[in-house]
Amino acid sequence: MALDPADFTKCCKNSGVLMVVKCRKENSALKECLTAYYNDPAFNEECKMEYLKEREEFRKTGIPVKKRLQKVPTSM
Repeated sequence: MALDPADFTKCCKNSGVLMVVKCRKENSALKECLTAYYNDPAFNEECKMEYLKEREEFRKTGIPVKKRLQKVPTSM
């Protein structure tokens, strides 16, 4: 039975300080999931292309993506 990586978050929230001991199974499932993505060449290429696109846009505008996506407050 495969665990959802979100199960780790839920386990940690419910376990508090004891999460190190209580959430080992969920932590292992999370590590497995992350390792699969890390080792996937297609995902790596997708991330690289997204980064290069954002870098190119920053070099053109000088504005980071986070700043560009923020809504400008309107005055009343």
